[in-house]
Amino acid sequence: MDQLLKVKKSIAELPFSLKIYEFEEGTTKTSEMAAEQLGVTAAQIAKTMLFICGDRPILVVTCGDMKVKQGQLKREAGFKPRFATFDECKEITGYEPGGVCPFALKTEIEIFLDKSIERFTKVYAAAGTANTAVPLNMEQLLYITNGKVVDICDLKL
Repeated sequence: MDQLLKVKKSIAELPFSLKIYEFEEGTTKTSEMAAEQLGVTAAQIAKTMLFICGDRPILVVTCGDMKVKQGQLKREAGFKPRFATFDECKEITGYEPGGVCPFALKTEIEIFLDKSIERFTKVYAAAGTANTAVPLNMEQLLYITNGKVVDICDLKL
């Protein structure tokens, strides 16, 4: 199934409405590119990254201006993390890096939502492709992902 269609079907089942933005030109592959497309700051982009901790995949969602602290992630996960490869990301999440949606995942995996997201009333996550975005808030992210709020990131320098 097409990734965007999968996200749209997932959204249709929610008890609240979300709007997906689709861009004809350009990409939302990086936080900076997504911010430019949406007319917001990179901090308001919810970047979604897959890490492998031991043999366990963990999806981390944080703001675009943040960097995951490996030591903090290790403490939360119990194992030293490594960034997933392109193929691992696609196989586990069902999405290619740059378009990873934090929900409607191919497999059920643990999700960490960094507390930095709470700074904003709305952040924009990828909706399954590198030219889509879906605005949501922390409460909606928690509902959709059943994620765990963690403090594992610092501002990028």
